[in-house]
Amino acid sequence: MALSNAQQQIVDAETRFKVIVAGRRFGKTHLAIRELCRNAREPNRDVWYVAPTYRQAKMIAWTKLKKKLIDLRWAKKINESELTILLKNNSTIQLKGADNADSLRGVGLDYLVLDEFAEMDSAAWFEVLRPTLADKQGGAMFIGTPKGFSNWAHDMYMMESKSSQWKSFQFTTIDGGNVPLEEIEAARRDLDERSFRQEFMATFEEYAGRVYYAFDRRLHVKPFESKTPHTIYVGCDFNIDPMSAILFHREGETLHAFDEVRIFGSNTNELVEEVHARYPSIRVIAFPDPAGAQRKTSANGQTDIRILQNAGWTVKAKSVHTAIRDRVNAVNSRFLSQSGEIKLFIDPKCKHTIEGLEKQVYKEGTSQPDKTSGLDHMMDALGYCVDGLFPINRAREQIQQPTRWGHKLG
Repeated sequence: MALSNAQQQIVDAETRFKVIVAGRRFGKTHLAIRELCRNAREPNRDVWYVAPTYRQAKMIAWTKLKKKLIDLRWAKKINESELTILLKNNSTIQLKGADNADSLRGVGLDYLVLDEFAEMDSAAWFEVLRPTLADKQGGAMFIGTPKGFSNWAHDMYMMESKSSQWKSFQFTTIDGGNVPLEEIEAARRDLDERSFRQEFMATFEEYAGRVYYAFDRRLHVKPFESKTPHTIYVGCDFNIDPMSAILFHREGETLHAFDEVRIFGSNTNELVEEVHARYPSIRVIAFPDPAGAQRKTSANGQTDIRILQNAGWTVKAKSVHTAIRDRVNAVNSRFLSQSGEIKLFIDPKCKHTIEGLEKQVYKEGTSQPDKTSGLDHMMDALGYCVDGLFPINRAREQIQQPTRWGHKLG
């Protein structure tokens, strides 16, 4: 598969450091793997791919990288446990996670790719990874979607104005050439305006003020006047003070929160009992905090999720937490898509939910919601359910890899 014009511009740039902010499915992982191989084609080179977590590195790049090197007949030895590939020219490509930054110290690298770098702690670069390039004067490529002006990714994007060693690129999803226009238009209809600009147009959006800026009491607070549904959808946040849950009726793609549960000094058993007391003989589909697979707030030693299952609830728990910004985007997009559709309403009796929607703000200078106000528990419960039913699509690039890039291995 040939490179798109946008990807070719990145490859052709001869600067030591490259910063790419691009829309989803631009082809970022495909480009990253290509650059890893290109920089490992010379003998005795050490090249790293770093994702926000070790698990992400394995999920995103490992299988594709192995396939590419096997197809090219470059691989000499593959170490599955350490995510390391030794090439026939004695160069090495390794996959790492920035979540354990201290384990990355003490090496000398020729080249480095930081994928989804906006999701990493900036200290991983400045304190750990940047020094690894010093001895060999190695290069680096930063690639990911933008995450607001206050995120360190914007500072890195602006580095080209300070040094000729840096070059920055900004491309939309369309520029990548991998997503049909009709799919992008569908995303435009589903997402709120700011989320669409950030995730598909790759613009830096300011994250200040209210987290749930799309919520408007006049538009979204609406009494639930239908009969109690036979099936309810429940978002659960497992926390002793308070144990929080929000209950939804679903009709097609529209959700209506008709009740909430908030109990202090409580546990998961009491939450289940409260829901059953209010709404007996109904089917419950729960979207809980993924941490509930390990967390135990009850005295009997069962996990929170097991308690829900034993109560007869259908549990839709994700194996890992969705990124906070994606949960927030999912909720904002339900309140008001860019095309003006409203697909989420709140009953006036859900007063704590409404309070959180109106009052939760971002921590100053960050794109992280402030959790010091105590408003976050009901907001998390809301987000788990909305994200579980209508997630923002985080699908990675599923691009057919080229059979050859024209590189020769020594």
